[in-house]
Amino acid sequence: MDRRRARATALARNLGIDLGREIGIARRTAGLTQSGAGKVVGISRSQWGRLERGELRNVTIDQSARAAAAVGLKLWARLYPDGDPIRDAAHARLLDRLRRCVRSPLAWRPELPLPDDSDRGWDSAIVPPGELIGVEAETRITDGQATWRKVQLKRRDDPRIGHVILLAADTRNNRRALALIRESLRDELPLDTRAVLSALRKGRSPGASGIVIL
Repeated sequence: MDRRRARATALARNLGIDLGREIGIARRTAGLTQSGAGKVVGISRSQWGRLERGELRNVTIDQSARAAAAVGLKLWARLYPDGDPIRDAAHARLLDRLRRCVRSPLAWRPELPLPDDSDRGWDSAIVPPGELIGVEAETRITDGQATWRKVQLKRRDDPRIGHVILLAADTRNNRRALALIRESLRDELPLDTRAVLSALRKGRSPGASGIVIL
């Protein structure tokens, strides 16, 4: 969590610096003073100066949009996928249900970051001797294909992983979503719940990837 927070804080700071720089260039190009531009949109000269220098702490979208409008710019923002979302208590309980099925000599790792220095990672990992099994847990699947693509990308970017377990909460919605894609994934996820759990309870690797509904 600390790493995620630090990365987001640094990103916000850099965005503020970049926005301020662009607004400053546009203001000077338009021949406006900081006081004159700020007066039009209700921003004091001192605030405007700090905004241009990237020194205005906790600058708001409203302030940035007003400053941009004053110098003939339009603020536009979009969000892009970047890392995994923070999970809730239901997600933790789902993982714990699988953890309780794992017997020695298998080991359980609560989290396994990907080796690419991103914020992505496996929700958990099961560790047989000389092997890593990535676990991706979903409490609510809205798009089975999208969920599987996410798992595929993680597996592609993590050469340590031998097999994967797609773990889903046992709900009507999830069963329906997975049923729509189950046979198309049979080659890549050949095992189902019973086979995977049987192996884990005996302290053995399932020997292949699979889908587990718990």
